[in-house]
This record gives sequence, structure tokens and C-alpha cells, in this order.
Amino acid sequence: SIFTSLIGTSEVSMPVPSQLLRGLPRTRVLAFTMLPCQHHQSHFLPVVHQPASRPPSHIWQSHQQSRSYQTTSVLRSYILTPPQVNSILKANEYSFKVPEFDGKNVSSVMGFESNQLPANAPIEDRRSAATCLKTRGTLLGVFDGHAGCACAQAVSERLFYYIAVSLMPHDTLCELEAAVEFGRALSPILQWHKHPNDYFSKEAQKLYFNSLRTYWQELIDLTSPGEVPDTREALLSAFKRLDNDISLEAQVGDPNAFLHYWVLRVAFSGATACVAHIDGSDLFIANAGDARAVLGVQEEDGTFSCHTLSNDHNAQNDDEVARIQGEHPPSERKTVIRQDRLLGLLMPFRAFGDVKFKWNIELQKCVLESGPDQLNENENTKFIPPNYHTPPYLTAEPEIIHHKLRPQDRFLVIGSDGLWETLHRQEVVRIVGEYLTGVHQHQPLKVGGYRVTLGQMQGLLEERKARVSSAFEDLNVATHLMRHAVGNNEFGTVDHERLSKMLSLPEELARMYRDDITIIITQFNPHVIGAQRQEEQS
Repeated sequence: SIFTSLIGTSEVSMPVPSQLLRGLPRTRVLAFTMLPCQHHQSHFLPVVHQPASRPPSHIWQSHQQSRSYQTTSVLRSYILTPPQVNSILKANEYSFKVPEFDGKNVSSVMGFESNQLPANAPIEDRRSAATCLKTRGTLLGVFDGHAGCACAQAVSERLFYYIAVSLMPHDTLCELEAAVEFGRALSPILQWHKHPNDYFSKEAQKLYFNSLRTYWQELIDLTSPGEVPDTREALLSAFKRLDNDISLEAQVGDPNAFLHYWVLRVAFSGATACVAHIDGSDLFIANAGDARAVLGVQEEDGTFSCHTLSNDHNAQNDDEVARIQGEHPPSERKTVIRQDRLLGLLMPFRAFGDVKFKWNIELQKCVLESGPDQLNENENTKFIPPNYHTPPYLTAEPEIIHHKLRPQDRFLVIGSDGLWETLHRQEVVRIVGEYLTGVHQHQPLKVGGYRVTLGQMQGLLEERKARVSSAFEDLNVATHLMRHAVGNNEFGTVDHERLSKMLSLPEELARMYRDDITIIITQFNPHVIGAQRQEEQS
């Protein structure tokens, strides 16, 4: 099978939080120490009222309905010990060191580290990392699901194959098709680098393979012998084709009842995607949605600055607002974006799946009427968005940014919006840069406008000193950044008590205070990049 994968080495998976929390003493925690943030809203905001019982994780739902107000009521939480906190934070961490020379090329990537921290149950984020074996380059991606995890799961499994095929020269595609046609053994397209918790849905592999094969057959017809694809066009084509296949598979259905239900779950949920393709000194970011990619640049004085390589596709992006308004009649100008959401419902303006914002009403009704009862009985799935006149309103077309790597470009951070809601991009770059170099650039101590006594100031300075000495308690830089994202207090330092409270919140409360967080951090080799730049210029 073409989906045979070479699994990269991984670290041992740690116990999950639920195992840690059993039998721990309960402690009263005052809610004012952790008031819900208003901007930590779910991507999809259904209008239909939900019953009190928890709906299935795959349907349109919201964990946010109580977040329209703040409360000062008393919450119950657990006090976790530092080892318990560490076990939770490290449960999904992964590291991979890239050989400097793989037999074909000298790599500009030294390695990457990733981690995930759930807020939803189950987590709706996904991550992927793979090496292209038929062409060149490393692929890294973060996928933020909404209305369930089905679409993010499918995209995390499939998108890299579509990109890898899109990058293949015509002759390689012909060799691939001939091997399948005559039943010859196939060598893998990708080498996956996966944590044990990252899985593939085995039941859908044949369906996925058939759709992928149809795609490369069309590419063979559209290209000429000797033709080598353009990376930008390959990324664009892969995103759009996969989204089209997700839509088509849901319309056609499947004789297998499970697969029929699965393809509809995938299509009616959604996922944003931020993907990096790194080949030598060429870095491409393809982004659709509100995940983000940020480059850490080391200045001559040793400090780090951030260079943003993606734009958020939401209501805070004036260009996106103008694009959407321009794609629909003037009569819809006041309704196409309401309350900073697409049709008043969806926060990201670009995403995979989400066929409720792409199909016409007749098609939606037809597919649902012929679909499984489980999907048809759900009110949110049947609900038609308000002011739905001229679909499609949503696209999975990515915005692609190319950057030529320089020796001072030291690392790349790709994160789901759960990271950027808690930390500013410059703060993210500073934390990562200090961790990787071991050099801490002390800024003047800021207290955020709070009045503090000399005793409190001394405590803060002592905490800063302790933080420097314990900075390397995390062996994974993504875990280190996640610790800051969840545990930072108003003074910008990691507060263990706050961290413990945030990690021990029960499922029904955790999503009120933060989103799922997924982080991939890639470290570059400045010596290799410098040599490649000189070779290109000579």
C-alpha cells in the first residue's frame, strides 16, 4: 500500500491527566484567579440551543455557551505536585533530530520538537511531520479542528500525501502509476515522524488511496515529460484538491455504513491548516485559517526578534474582510460578516470541510436525507446558517508566503490559535530563543501597572533567578513554551499554582479558560544555510 509509513522514533508517552487526577484531594479555588477569557471562543458558534447533556464530539457543538459572561463563583480544582504537572505537560511531547546528511542532501533543518495540550475532550487539534522521500524537503503542519475532530484528523493524514504528489515531476508520477497498475511493490512517498498518540484511521485508507490516485492520474494528464512543479503552485493545488475530495466523498457516500458516516463527519466538521515546506534555504508557509507561523531571528546583539510568516484569516484581517465582502452581492455586505464571524457563526474565514458554508441548501438537504440517522437527527447539522444566499462563503485556498532562509533565522514556531491567544508572538520568540541559546535577556522588571511593595518586588526578583536556574527542566522546547503559555501570571513568569489549577480543571470547565494548544518548533542549521546561500550567489 502507498500508505505504508516509516514511523520516526518517538519518546515514551507519559500517563494522561485523568490517570493523575484520581484520588487527589480537592481544594477550593477562587474563580477570580482564573476568570475566563472572552476571546477564547470556539471556532463555531451554533445558534440552536443545545440540551444540557453533552452531544457527541463529532457534531456541531459549542463548549463556550457559558463564556458570554464572567463569574466570581467558587470553582473546585485540584492542586497538582510539580511531577504531576510535568507528566501532564510531557504526555504528548515529541522530538526528532534530522541527520545533517541523509545520503542525498545536506539538511538545513537540525530537528524539530512538538507538543499538544488538550482543552477539548477529545482534543480537536492535530499535528503532522514528515520527510518527502520521492522529492526533497520536510513537511510540518498544525491543524485546528472545530465542530469535532474528524476533519482535522482526515486532513492531518491526507494533506501531506497530496502535497508530496503535487511536488513530483511528471516522470515520477508515471512511475508511481505504472507500479500501481502492474501490482509492483511501492516504496513509501513519505517518512512520517509520529508520536504514539498520533494515529491513522485504518478503515478509510483504501478510500483515501483511491482519491489520491485519481489526483495523480489527472496531474499526469496535465503535465509534460521533464516538467518540474513549482512549489507554490503545488501547495495551492494540494490544499484545494483535498478539500474538493472531502466534499465529493461526502456527496457520493460509501456502501460501508461506517465509512459513509465518517466521510460525512469529516465534511460537516472543519479544520484550519498551517503547513511549512522546508527545502534547503527555501521555506514556504501555506496557511488557511488562524493558526500561525513565526520565525525567530537572532540579531547581532544576541537578542531575538520575530518575523511573522502567516496572516490570520479572520475578522481582524481587513484584507480578508474585503475579500469576502467582494465575493458576495452588496445586499449581503452587512450580513456576510456579523459579530466578527462568517455569517455570524464561524471565526476562521478559510478552512477545510465546513460544507455547511460551501454547499447550496438543496445539496445539504439531499445529502443529509440520504445519510445515516445519527447525523440527520442532529439539529446543528440540519441547521442552515442565517442569510445564506450565495454560497460558497468559505474556502480552503491557502495564503502562501515564501521566505529565503538566512543564517540568522534560527527557528520556526507553528502553533494553533490556542498558543497565540495566551502569548504575544514576540514573547513566544523570546522564550524559545532563550531556551535554545541558554542566554536570558533580562528586560526591566515590569509589573503590568500593579502596585507592589518592596517585599513583593524582592519575591519577583527571586522568582526570576530561580526560573533561570530551572529553565532546562524541560528537555523539549515545545513543552517549555507550553508551560509558559498555560502558567504565565500577570508578571510574565510561570506560576506553579496557576499552572496546577489550569491543568486540573475538569473537562466542562477547561475549554472556558483556554483552547487546545499545539506547537511545532523547528531549529535551523545556520552553517548549512550560510553555505547554501553562498553557493546560490556564486
